[in-house]
Amino acid sequence: MNKPRVALFVTCLVDTWRPSVGFAAIKLLEDAGCTVEVPMAQTCCGQPAYNSGDRANAQAIARQVIGAFRGFDYVVAPSGSCAAMISHHYPALFEETDPTALGEARELAGRTHELTAFLHDVLGVKSIAGQLSATVAYHDSCSGLRELGVRAQPRALLSGITGLSVQELAEPDLCCGFGGTFCVKYPEISTRMVSDKVADITATGATTLLAGDMGCLMNMAGRLSREGSAINVRHVAEVLAGMTSATPAIGKKM
Repeated sequence: MNKPRVALFVTCLVDTWRPSVGFAAIKLLEDAGCTVEVPMAQTCCGQPAYNSGDRANAQAIARQVIGAFRGFDYVVAPSGSCAAMISHHYPALFEETDPTALGEARELAGRTHELTAFLHDVLGVKSIAGQLSATVAYHDSCSGLRELGVRAQPRALLSGITGLSVQELAEPDLCCGFGGTFCVKYPEISTRMVSDKVADITATGATTLLAGDMGCLMNMAGRLSREGSAINVRHVAEVLAGMTSATPAIGKKM
């Protein structure tokens, strides 16, 4: 039986700020039986332009991404927001302008997945064995949860980690205030939102905060740091791949 040929959509924030998440994703996919490639021609998914109303540039970026990821069985991203942009919003970009691009966008959308959902729902990985002594809180990012239905999957995968316990937030689905360009346009509102989120995280007594989107993680890690918190912040892929000892927590130095 041929191994699934998977293209990793690395994401801008992972590439620029947290490459270890990309390596963790590759390890998880290969351990699950996939052949993984990282197309060198990939760029941003175009979400910042799309969310800012710059449709022309969003379309240009989408065309480039469609070309870069043509021919793979699946496209997987360690990010709910990027995966949702490709799987949900690319087709909408071309609905009224370009029938050919619309067909290509729909085809790509149909084989694009968020990492934990792909492992659990598509490949049938129900849990991942490992060991980490930690009490963790899990933040459900807005795009992953509301657009892709990612909630149970990361928790199921984490259930195989010996020594790890999950303490649920009072409001795990409450936005952290990042929202891409939202935090730039409305900094006061964003700060209040992340402050409320951090208070919820702290109240759990967790030693570690996990999530599946780097934007959310960097936003929450920054606020936790400014408040003097010792809580470690990590992408869920790093924990599942057993890479916590090799890399510092987000926002911290070795």
